[in-house]
Amino acid sequence: MQGRLLIVDDEKALVLAIKGLLSKEGYQIETAYSGEEAVKLIESGSFHVVITDLSLGGITGLDVLARARAVDPDVAVIMITAYGSEKVAVEAMKRGAADYLPKPFDNDELRVVVRRVMETALLRRDHRRLLEQVQGSYGFESIVGTSPVMQRIFATIDKIADTDVTVLIRGDSGTGKELVANALHYWSPRRAKPVLAMNCAALNRELVESELFGHEKGAFTGAVTRREGKFEAAHGGTLFLDEVGDMPLETQAKLLRAIQEKEFERVGGNHPIKVDVRLLAATNHDLEQLVREGRFREDLYYRLRVVEVVIPPLAERREDIPLLVDHFLKLAAKRFNREPKPLDGAALRACLTHAWRGNVRELRSAVEQALLLASGPEITAADLLPGGVVERNASSERLQPVGFQPESRNGGAASTGPAGPADASATGAARGLSFREAKEQLVGDFERRFLLDALRRNGGNITRAAEEVGMYRQSFQQKMRELGITPDDAA
Repeated sequence: MQGRLLIVDDEKALVLAIKGLLSKEGYQIETAYSGEEAVKLIESGSFHVVITDLSLGGITGLDVLARARAVDPDVAVIMITAYGSEKVAVEAMKRGAADYLPKPFDNDELRVVVRRVMETALLRRDHRRLLEQVQGSYGFESIVGTSPVMQRIFATIDKIADTDVTVLIRGDSGTGKELVANALHYWSPRRAKPVLAMNCAALNRELVESELFGHEKGAFTGAVTRREGKFEAAHGGTLFLDEVGDMPLETQAKLLRAIQEKEFERVGGNHPIKVDVRLLAATNHDLEQLVREGRFREDLYYRLRVVEVVIPPLAERREDIPLLVDHFLKLAAKRFNREPKPLDGAALRACLTHAWRGNVRELRSAVEQALLLASGPEITAADLLPGGVVERNASSERLQPVGFQPESRNGGAASTGPAGPADASATGAARGLSFREAKEQLVGDFERRFLLDALRRNGGNITRAAEEVGMYRQSFQQKMRELGITPDDAA
């Protein structure tokens, strides 16, 4: 068996005897004849198991145990104790020792204990490595963005990940709601337990309940055996309910009870089952409107929305697009075993101006396709968007080809078109500023005018204004706060 082993004892003959016996098991073995020597080796090396005598003179076996556990919490320590030291051995176990061997011990006993402890230590190390890989794939690193709105989302995840609070994640399709759910799970104390996802829109009422709560044999036609549901399977971990706004009303009532009571009954059963599950939910629907229409329970809405995370569409965080493109190019190159190719200037401009109605998901698909099909050394706009590049006209919400310049009434090109020349006054205001400062100023001025116009058209009603421009009310309000806009400004 592979594994690194350290043997510590001030009796050289005993150390050599143990080493000779265990070297036949295939371990990589180092030795130390004092506590001080052991601590130096532990701090400079990486061991899976440490076997140490309890009595070592200056630095004791308990000191070696404490230092080993401080350096690496996954290291397993076996204590060798003299006759009559059982109380100290028990204290060592309380402090984290994996096992102890009282002297005298026979060879078979030593081999069995070391083999068992080594197997556990190797499994624990592999499990931790797997968790680190999973956290890299599903944690903060998988959610790319430096825009202010994404930084706020990261801060929220950081604040609530280690709690059991129920979170409602909102956003359009393709914005990354499941990535946020995974980050909340894998940065929580539940990370070693399962995170299970269920799409509530994909199943009818009977199947939704069976999927959530399981069913007993004979509960309905086709239920030939008892089946465990997602709630039961996620015990100790996290359950992510995607598209929760599409859940049937009858199932909503049962879900509410499961959240409140932390128990449920299988379909066709009559015995309550207790569970410990953290619930995360996501939707792209306007749940407030569904509540008003009687299609979503208000009490469930408030149970799910203890904390709310709103993910903006890609059009509202275009400054993140270059980062996302670079991220997806690297992932695709690794996945498809291709050399990464850069985007030429036109392709990057196309990325920044394209509507991306499918949000991050659409962008990733376009990047992967471009990397596979591009024939030149760089990815062109035609490789990236073979169907044509479109740009969102913010004032009309219509999609227009890049370079389109709407004609003015006198037949000339209008100066306010998406690709038209910059407004003269805006250019003047930007003089003397860096490119970044000028861009931020112009974008801020545009956003303020745009939101104020929407509010004025809707008589200051934030809900109607948000619906008109295709934003969530919460996102609209957040943007108003950032820009210092109040409903009175629209009067």
